[in-house]
Amino acid sequence: MAAITASMVAELRAKTDAPMMECKRALTEAEGHMGKAEEILRIKLGSKATKAAARITAEGLVAVSIVDDGRKGAIVEVNCETDFVARNDEFKALVKRCADLVVDGNPADVAALSALPLGNGTVESARAALIGKIGENMSIRRFSRLEAKGRLSSYIHGGRIGVLVDVIGGDEQLGKDLAMHIAASKPRALTAEGVAAELLETERRIATEKARADGRPEDMLAKIADGAAQKFLKEVTLLAQVFVRAEDGRQTIEQLLGARGASVAGFVLYVVGEGLEKRANDFAAEVAAQAATAKKTEESEKTGKD
Repeated sequence: MAAITASMVAELRAKTDAPMMECKRALTEAEGHMGKAEEILRIKLGSKATKAAARITAEGLVAVSIVDDGRKGAIVEVNCETDFVARNDEFKALVKRCADLVVDGNPADVAALSALPLGNGTVESARAALIGKIGENMSIRRFSRLEAKGRLSSYIHGGRIGVLVDVIGGDEQLGKDLAMHIAASKPRALTAEGVAAELLETERRIATEKARADGRPEDMLAKIADGAAQKFLKEVTLLAQVFVRAEDGRQTIEQLLGARGASVAGFVLYVVGEGLEKRANDFAAEVAAQAATAKKTEESEKTGKD
């Protein structure tokens, strides 16, 4: 069995906000597997163990570019090490140029984007030059390019959450409202058909085990699991979500679109750093380590001269 270290316990606690001892027990039961340990905590502690979904760890920016009166658009995420660099004007300009280049050049992947011309060189040489100037690593993580069936609308929240949505029919305000809703409610798919089967199976399994732990009858477990799966689908599919600006607090996105004679062909949602781990080094310790290394180098050079 894998050894359960203090750093593993701390990482699970940071992701779930669960008590230390509960994290250690879950990791022990999961034989050190972090994903399984999170699932165990969700079964035992319910919503307290879902805090990780709102805790984004890496820094960077999302940028959007839309051209041809909303018929073409792109969204790109570029990561950096600190929020300080994410606020840097030159970094912001690089991210925006990447979004523009994705629309214009239609690159196949990040490597192809990096090879596109930019200034007197390429995107890659511009990235490398900025790294050399600022002294902090940066990387182009991902991008999406859309050719609309209707018209593209976008919304950027604080540079960290970005949305592109393709709306057929309706008006410009509807597109903006939908983009803001997606940023706030973070749907995983347009409809139930777009939700991965393994996600549904996980929700069913968690509901089953939690109900069993609560002493519910075995013949009720399948019904409970079905109910949990349906509740999950309403929460994570755009059309089933309640519109964040609904005056009655009940109107779903599907009902809103029906009332406006519109539909959504698709959307892309980026949250900066989603799924990435942030550098967790203590700054003071890092400076001390660098100073110690420099001192050793100096002493070594001095000894060599002697």
